[in-house]
Amino acid sequence: MAYTVIWYGRQGIIDKVTFDAEKAAKDHAISMFPTRRVDDGVVSVEVRKDNGAVVFSHAEN
Repeated sequence: MAYTVIWYGRQGIIDKVTFDAEKAAKDHAISMFPTRRVDDGVVSVEVRKDNGAVVFSHAEN
């Protein structure tokens, strides 16, 4: 099953990255959030399954 990390900015989706494992997707989202927040203006991130169900999300003001 594929898991998609979706990066959101104030204007909507900035980027999507696909992973084969849920843990890899979550680890990527957690570790990259501070960097993407500063570099790309990311305000939130989600990890979604193929069926669209959100398995992880994180946001900061």
